[in-house]
Amino acid sequence: MYLHPNPPADIVFIKNLALDIIIGIYPHERVATQPITLNLEMQWDNRPSAEKDDINLTLDYEKVSNYIKEFAAHSAFQLVETFTETLAKKLILEFNIPALSIELNKLTAISGTDAVGVKIYREKAHYIHD
Repeated sequence: MYLHPNPPADIVFIKNLALDIIIGIYPHERVATQPITLNLEMQWDNRPSAEKDDINLTLDYEKVSNYIKEFAAHSAFQLVETFTETLAKKLILEFNIPALSIELNKLTAISGTDAVGVKIYREKAHYIHD
């Protein structure tokens, strides 16, 4: 998964963030957590933080990761599409991210596969009218 913004921009990424969440439409999926992984690429201008060596000017991936973990711990969506779309909107608005891509991998949904899931790309403009 590669986010190729136009014009080119810096990318802050989180790779294979492991989470256990309630997700799915079947009765057995509603009572026990399932493992997923998330891959995120977030557009961010790193020049100001690099010039000043200041974490306050970065898109702090630890804060983003903790936010995702908290969101996931309280979610119980049926569809991976809903989880992913809701998370994208929350991240963009909470951290003022211009654009991002999220890949959600549901690891145990289909036997004989490594994972199934969705990939989405969203820009802040998708949400400014909500």
